[in-house]
Amino acid sequence: MTATLEATETAVRLDGVRKTFGSGTRAVTALDGIDLRVAPGEFVCLLGASGCGKTTVLNLIAGLDAPTSGEIELSTTRPAVMFQEAALMPWLTAARNVELPLRLARVGKSQREARTRELLDLVRLGDVGNKRPHELSGGMRQRVALARALASALDGNRGEAASLLLMDEPFSALDAITRDVLQGELLRVWQATGTAVVFVTHDVREAVRLGQRVVLLSSKPGRVVQEWDVDGLTGSDELDAVDRINARLREVISSHAA
Repeated sequence: MTATLEATETAVRLDGVRKTFGSGTRAVTALDGIDLRVAPGEFVCLLGASGCGKTTVLNLIAGLDAPTSGEIELSTTRPAVMFQEAALMPWLTAARNVELPLRLARVGKSQREARTRELLDLVRLGDVGNKRPHELSGGMRQRVALARALASALDGNRGEAASLLLMDEPFSALDAITRDVLQGELLRVWQATGTAVVFVTHDVREAVRLGQRVVLLSSKPGRVVQEWDVDGLTGSDELDAVDRINARLREVISSHAA
């Protein structure tokens, strides 16, 4: 079951969430008793090997699927979602792509145009609003997708910023240099908006660099096996955290293979 939280001390809460696909002898349990809390404005990275259920968690939080059992509670009815692919409408300009969810939400023309300009400026693309996706680099397309995701969570004509942003390995298809730049840009946007972020990745370095907290899931069926507070780590402390989490991840993968 999914509900909306009345209190604001939690952006999202999962209690005993279990997800099984199929039935009978063909049933596959993807998640088995996930408990997770994300505070307003917190940046949490979900880490784990491929197939451990990270994307399933995101889909359940987004309301794209329903848990088999357990409860999911959100502080917003419209979390923003950003996937691996930008998935922009190729016939629309960058500005029109960002504006689309505002148009669907029936936001007035002048307000949605102003908000679109603000969001493009926020992701440092204020000068390419008239260009179509094929005219943009991969990194620029992902910035447009980020602006659109934030626009999609606006509360109607009130124009409130997104309170929860769900990101499913949004930089995995990019080259290393572009990925590094966009990680920095994402941190800047997160700090500017105060949005809570749940970020799925299988890259330990990315998780430690971006997150305030790293949550490790076991291999299928996914369970929370350990969490780390990595907020503000730099230099050798950051490298030590990467090494510790990598070692624990290898243990989890090895125990599953055995």
